[in-house]
Amino acid sequence: MAARYPMNKFLIVLTAGAMALSGCGGGEVASSGGDKPKIGFLVKSATEVWFQQEWKFADDAAKDFGFDLIKIPTPDGEKVLSALDNLAAQGAQGVIICSPDVKLGPAIVAKCKAVNLKLMSVDDRLVNADDEPLTEVPHLGISAYEIGKMVGQAIVDEMKARNWNFAEVGAIAVNFEELETARQRIDGATEVLVANGFDPGHVFKSPWKTQDIPGALDAANITLTQHGDIKKWVAFSSNDDGVLGVVRATEGRNISAANVIGVGINGTSGVDDFKKPQPTGFFGSILLSPRKHGYDTCKTMYEWIKNGTEPPKETWTSGILITRKDYEEKMKEEGLL
Repeated sequence: MAARYPMNKFLIVLTAGAMALSGCGGGEVASSGGDKPKIGFLVKSATEVWFQQEWKFADDAAKDFGFDLIKIPTPDGEKVLSALDNLAAQGAQGVIICSPDVKLGPAIVAKCKAVNLKLMSVDDRLVNADDEPLTEVPHLGISAYEIGKMVGQAIVDEMKARNWNFAEVGAIAVNFEELETARQRIDGATEVLVANGFDPGHVFKSPWKTQDIPGALDAANITLTQHGDIKKWVAFSSNDDGVLGVVRATEGRNISAANVIGVGINGTSGVDDFKKPQPTGFFGSILLSPRKHGYDTCKTMYEWIKNGTEPPKETWTSGILITRKDYEEKMKEEGLL
């Protein structure tokens, strides 16, 4: 989740004309040759495992259907604009994007129309200045609220399995309030916890400033310091990294893993904790499907370019709970191991 690029500056650059291609940092092209269709796939972070997996499955689609895939990381608004100009210069016909700032939606739509690029969004849905979704842009995303409810139910089930007294437990929700899909995941988990008797006054939202594990650790430490009387904790966030930060913070305070239940989302970076010889406080994760988000979006875009088959305006994916007991089997089924 990169820092926002000021909208007014972005629009000034947009209306001023195309930026020099040297500013876009190029792009990695998978496959090549002839008159093959060209499809761009832009993600906000090339270092996050989730996006690496999306690109992996997008590469598979390029091989299966015979198109050129141009992969470009775009961590801020300026790089988004540069990348779109780059794609247009290379003769691309379509682009799939997970924007670093969903409120750049109107500017992205305008640029794609100007350079004749078909546009799809993936993961995070583009919105206008009023946070309303741009429903005219085909989108494949995660049913964030339902995923959040799955997290909440997994936590409730494990608390019951450990015979915990709900009244004695605190919840750390590492949240990134600026992103709608993140808010929905937190809200879904919280709703299930409270509906099952969890004290809503014991759900502590911890603002996440840097959207990485160290940032989540810092956020969790503030909450743990403020509520040192609580000895048992559950943790949830918008992804695995947020929960891992909480787990690392509890470890730093010598809180036993037996007294921590963390459930993440994505099923990516949390897997490393499953591989450790001894269980950690990272109990589980809702495994999403990067194959659907990478392969299926590219297939859909290819068919749109090749056959004129326009994608559905909304496609929502779900997930499955994985733990250290079954993660290998379930990840193999998804083609991730």
